[in-house]
Amino acid sequence: MKLLMIYTEKFGYKTSIKNLESVDSFEEEKVIENAIVGFIQAEEKDEEETAKIETKLIKNLKWAAKKNNTDKIVLHSFAHLSMSKADEEITKQIFDNAEARLQKAGYEAYQTPFGYFLDLDVKAPGKSLARVFKEF
Repeated sequence: MKLLMIYTEKFGYKTSIKNLESVDSFEEEKVIENAIVGFIQAEEKDEEETAKIETKLIKNLKWAAKKNNTDKIVLHSFAHLSMSKADEEITKQIFDNAEARLQKAGYEAYQTPFGYFLDLDVKAPGKSLARVFKEF
């Protein structure tokens, strides 16, 4: 898994183009303030150990949230961090499980619309630990 975490003062998105036939068509626009946004790519090798990958994902996101003094976390599928891609159904399940576990732990957790290209509006300050990349 590849994970780019960015602390954002403002993260806004709007659905633009549906790129997976398996997802429902809809439109959504949202703005979330003071949040860690995880740009996440599940890789083919992650399919064998999804529970382990979910735990590492959650641990890293919680760490970044704590370092940036926020309880808001956004999970954003970003299949541009590696040439290897996990199956879309497995990726979506990892996201759903991570969101539920983060909410159970007291975080405000969100997912951007899965299977869509999005118009993004990001305001990210240039401070220590506001941008962190992990690979596991």
